[in-house]
Amino acid sequence: MKFLDKLDKAVKQNNSLVCVGLDVDLQKVPQTVLNQEDPIFVFNREIVNATKDLVCAYKPNIAFYERYGVYGLASLIKTIELIQQTGIPVILDAKRGDIGTSSAAYAEAAFNIYKADAVTVSPYMGKDSLEPFLEYRDKGVIVLCLTSNPGSKDFQRDIFINVAFQVKDWNKHGNLGLVVGATKPEDLAEIRKIVGEMPILIPGVGAQGADLAAAVKAGVDKHGNRAVINSSRGIIYASKGEDFAQAAAGAARKLRDEINKYREK
Repeated sequence: MKFLDKLDKAVKQNNSLVCVGLDVDLQKVPQTVLNQEDPIFVFNREIVNATKDLVCAYKPNIAFYERYGVYGLASLIKTIELIQQTGIPVILDAKRGDIGTSSAAYAEAAFNIYKADAVTVSPYMGKDSLEPFLEYRDKGVIVLCLTSNPGSKDFQRDIFINVAFQVKDWNKHGNLGLVVGATKPEDLAEIRKIVGEMPILIPGVGAQGADLAAAVKAGVDKHGNRAVINSSRGIIYASKGEDFAQAAAGAARKLRDEINKYREK
């Protein structure tokens, strides 16, 4: 199944635009999890099992697995295999982008080794650096456009509109999307007008303090869909106690219901 079809199915099935960022920090998980043979996978498994009926996607950031070396990457592969069984799409947050041969290797790793449904990429080196990803027509390629961090103003203010137009033009196979931070709702609204019904991954809610109502209004398409609103710490660390999975489910449900309230408006 193509990434966009899988995403749309999950949105409809769970009535949700929530994406859970699986950014594991072993210093923040309960001791009972740390005592397990594979605490990264166990933590993710409990989060996924508790939230799989409440979300439209999961987004593991590869940095949080690379920090633990080969063990962390093996746990990431197991986590993605588990999520694939639920039918929920996985966006691998890797922000790749390099010359063609390097990008081809990055794409092979993302889609054939990790088996993600989509991957985030950087457009800074131009179209040829993204073409190896675009060849995987059933996979999503989510292009950084305007990020939620304070430093985005250093360069992105000058180019983000051009990025949006370029990505729209490159979207010949219907598998491209954009990353646009929730912290800039006016710009998000402008980008949505440019790209139409293209999916937009929207980080910045929760711990980063974006205005959720404004982000939903600006980010959804004309049908109230195609906005993938990510929360990481606000969900997976809703509790650092033994009830962490139940707390994550509660936080995901609360965010889903709040988003849906604004979608209806």
